[in-house]
Amino acid sequence: MKQDIENKLIGKNTRPTSMRILVYDFLSSQEAAMSLSEIENHFDHADRTTIYRTLKTFEEKGIVHGIQENATTKYKLCHDGCNENTHKDWHLHFYCKICQQTTCKEDISFPENMRTDFRIDEIRLFAKGICENCLESLQ
Repeated sequence: MKQDIENKLIGKNTRPTSMRILVYDFLSSQEAAMSLSEIENHFDHADRTTIYRTLKTFEEKGIVHGIQENATTKYKLCHDGCNENTHKDWHLHFYCKICQQTTCKEDISFPENMRTDFRIDEIRLFAKGICENCLESLQ
């Protein structure tokens, strides 16, 4: 597993440091997007600044995409098609008002193959409501 992560980071022109491997591994096991504080709480003795720099490097290299949620940014791993120049995470980011989780709804997306005379580098689709799990528990 560690070698796979190292190879993914190297493939994104990112040096695979111990912290980067740990953060990548943690994010890969998460269903929902995670804030800096949530990620930091997972690591007992990690420096907040190091985690923040790791996330910013990941964002710049197309490894994670940041989802703006009120005054907080949450992070979710990108697909392999993202890179330093273009994030291709053109799907809906959904915030549940009950469980307060932000998830990627990839079945609701903006078409990537649109013909335009301009270049789209990034699209941010965000919605708030009640997720399917919470909605089911209300019934």
